[in-house]
Amino acid sequence: MNKLNKALNDSPLLRWGVLILVGFVLSVNYYFYDAFSTLKDLLLKEFNFTNTDYGLFVSFYSIPNTFLLMAIIGGAILDRFGIRRTGFLFIFLMTLGALLTAYGASDYYSAGGAGYNLMSSFLPNYSPELKMMLLGRFFFGLGAETSIVVVSKILVKWFKGKNLALAFGLKVGFGRLGTFAALQLSPVVAGVDGTGLSTAIWLAGVLVLIGLFAFMIYMLLDAKLDKQINFNENAQETEKFSWGDIGVILTNRAFVYIVLLCVTFYSAVFPFVSYAPDFFADKFGYTAIQSGQVTSLLPIGTAFFTPFFGFIIDRYGKSATAMIIGSLLLLALHLTFAFTTLSPYVPVIFLGIAFSLVPAAMWPSMVRLVKESRIGTAYGIMYSVQNLGLWGIPLLAGIILDKTNPGNPEVADYTATMIMFAGLGLLGLVFSLLLKFDDKRKGFGVELPLNKK
Repeated sequence: MNKLNKALNDSPLLRWGVLILVGFVLSVNYYFYDAFSTLKDLLLKEFNFTNTDYGLFVSFYSIPNTFLLMAIIGGAILDRFGIRRTGFLFIFLMTLGALLTAYGASDYYSAGGAGYNLMSSFLPNYSPELKMMLLGRFFFGLGAETSIVVVSKILVKWFKGKNLALAFGLKVGFGRLGTFAALQLSPVVAGVDGTGLSTAIWLAGVLVLIGLFAFMIYMLLDAKLDKQINFNENAQETEKFSWGDIGVILTNRAFVYIVLLCVTFYSAVFPFVSYAPDFFADKFGYTAIQSGQVTSLLPIGTAFFTPFFGFIIDRYGKSATAMIIGSLLLLALHLTFAFTTLSPYVPVIFLGIAFSLVPAAMWPSMVRLVKESRIGTAYGIMYSVQNLGLWGIPLLAGIILDKTNPGNPEVADYTATMIMFAGLGLLGLVFSLLLKFDDKRKGFGVELPLNKK
């Protein structure tokens, strides 16, 4: 192919431009997910939520992907119908959910706006605000997880053999920047007295809406790329999705170990972030803004470390080893939070390193285990199982907090909750070791460099 006929993904400038575009979509996804972490106390005061209510709100995100298997179905839809149609559908659902959540927390809704009476007519033990916000969280989760699968397949399409691990590392970095921005901005916009609580949540919802427009711009580039690389109907016919493909994927023991590592590792991090600002406030006496600033060191650290580790893995490999080191760090750090009074600044930074090592190694390793035409389905399985943890662990953390802190005191003891997170880190370490042993035995190449030689 001569220079004039190069496909768009052969241009480094366009490849990295696409990464920035879809990275923004990922950033606003994570911004909205984490915008509530520093608002927990305000939600409890404004809407009379309990810790269990808050845990239910956080976990509701994962219900469609855990019990309806929407991440798996979304991945299969992605493999069958392509990036553009699948991406628009699920990012639209994500946007709808974000706006519904913001509406449920708005003053207009609380004053008897549309849907308030309906939400008041059932389940009287839950407030109308909580029920509307749960509905929004459900739709947000329904779209958000598959949108991440879509972004993952976009990166494989544009970067395979061309700094794929670095691209995945930067993808993770964009997500962490969204979390960092949420932890920094949400408490400031909401205010110490909570007068800006609704505004802070609306800001998060509008950012997701802008992300939908950004993806529509990407759709134009994707359509042009498909024309250039000349997908033909016969090739598409032979690659149609079959439910039997799921069974084939699941017979790969190394894939199963990565999935189990994924669910235990992420369950020890994302739910922790949802509770971390409150934990730091209670254990160290920080204000909401100070707690948000400490917690934000984790995502901002991963935003820089993950691309660096991705760069290393592209060139030198050792993905399974990186997952082992990251899991071991995670275990040690949660034990530190549980049993010491060490200032949280240093442990949070090292937690960011752990949370960089594992994703930088885990996500691009999938190309060693699954053929590209089924990569959407494989990622969908991973995200669906991951959501089992993201559903159950926040709820379990809230229940543990209520049980170990009867009467809902202003300063809660988080020791039992931190031990639970440490247990998840231990399980992640076991699965990462099993992955390395299986790769060594069967020669998948998980430890090999990802860049083409």
